[in-house]
Amino acid sequence: MLNLHGDSAQFCDGINRRNALQVGSLAIATSLGTGLQLDQILRNRAAQADEVSPSTQAPKTTSVIFIELAGGPTQFETYDPKPNAPKEYRGSFGVAQTSLPGTLFSEWMPAQARIADKLAVIRSIHHPSNSHDPSSHLTQTGYYKQGPKGGVNQMPAFGCVVAKLRGANTATLPPYVAVPRTMRNGGPAHLGKSYNPFETVTDPSKTGFKVQNLALNKALNLNRLGDRKSLLRALDAQRRLADLQGASTAVDDFTYQAFDLITGDAARTAFDIDAEPDTVRNAYGRTTNGQSLLLARRLVEHGVTCVTVRVTGWDDHNKIADRLKQKAPSYDQGTAALISDLYDRGMDDDVLVVAMGEFGRTPRINKNAGRDHWGSVMSVMLAGGGLQTGVLGKSNSRGEVPAANAYRPENVLAMIYRHLGIDPGITFNDFSGRPRHLLERRDLIKELL
Repeated sequence: MLNLHGDSAQFCDGINRRNALQVGSLAIATSLGTGLQLDQILRNRAAQADEVSPSTQAPKTTSVIFIELAGGPTQFETYDPKPNAPKEYRGSFGVAQTSLPGTLFSEWMPAQARIADKLAVIRSIHHPSNSHDPSSHLTQTGYYKQGPKGGVNQMPAFGCVVAKLRGANTATLPPYVAVPRTMRNGGPAHLGKSYNPFETVTDPSKTGFKVQNLALNKALNLNRLGDRKSLLRALDAQRRLADLQGASTAVDDFTYQAFDLITGDAARTAFDIDAEPDTVRNAYGRTTNGQSLLLARRLVEHGVTCVTVRVTGWDDHNKIADRLKQKAPSYDQGTAALISDLYDRGMDDDVLVVAMGEFGRTPRINKNAGRDHWGSVMSVMLAGGGLQTGVLGKSNSRGEVPAANAYRPENVLAMIYRHLGIDPGITFNDFSGRPRHLLERRDLIKELL
């Protein structure tokens, strides 16, 4: 059964995230009457594909891996240290010299510092909100969420747009996969539930990792499923003969695509992280973050178009030093390994990697030895996608606001859409019937082109 459930993560706004996403179920357990929901999803997608202008389609080779730094990472202790600022601004940590002369990262990012010549770091992204939910909605959809905090998306996340307009690069794989869970605002809004992500749910660093959504019901085996598929074909033929007017719903190719996803080898091969050599797995790190990023590489390599990876825990209001120890090393190691791996495999032009949270952290250390929410400036890391590399923009001497090349999260999303051949000026009707652009602000980050 394909039951996909949202992540549960606690933030300082008190919202407990359980965005229960019911993408559908392939329930072939007791009788034909139990239904085939996945084929309905596929059929809905095909029906809606006619709405998309052919000019929006790109050759199906490009893909994106989006690393959601959930909670809002500190710019000071990642990509924009301020070693010459007063201690209450710079913090208590040192710096790492990067492979770019004169460019420093925080000492918490040594692995990425060594490959900085492969990165595009923007130190001047900003927006006016300091609230988790509206800000994460902005970074994932291009729009602030309005009204009370919490609840489902009000505009579609970029991954859902990719699922609708591009589909998967390989037909028998999902177009949009969330590892291990859906982003905080990763849902489809008015595009419809057919475009929810396929979640892996379980931790790929655990021994015996399997994606349960791809497993057959225990009551079935391949022989029984094959018999049922033959029976469906026979019933379909009878229906077509008995109802030449098409009043009843005949089983069609989408039903067989649903069977192929479950019974074929392509999906199971893509998700089979155990097929990776120990040397590769160790390079990424045997951690949730490291193995999630390795799985993301496998998925885009096999034909998934959009993969999101949740790297949580960046809401560092208290004891930021202790909290950085919990997530910074695994994020740094896994991300550096991912980017190096993409380059080594010749995938760096086709795959765009983006690492972004919802905002930065306050310039001044607070009384609890932490940093609070700060939308006024944040750092975003990109790699691959055929982009220019290096450090773009800067914040002022105390990391408070952009001092050059100011951009917004929407500009980062515009770069994602450009890479995938999607026009962000396309409109879809929202729930009220009003046409809405994918992005209202859609200027590209020209220095990266």
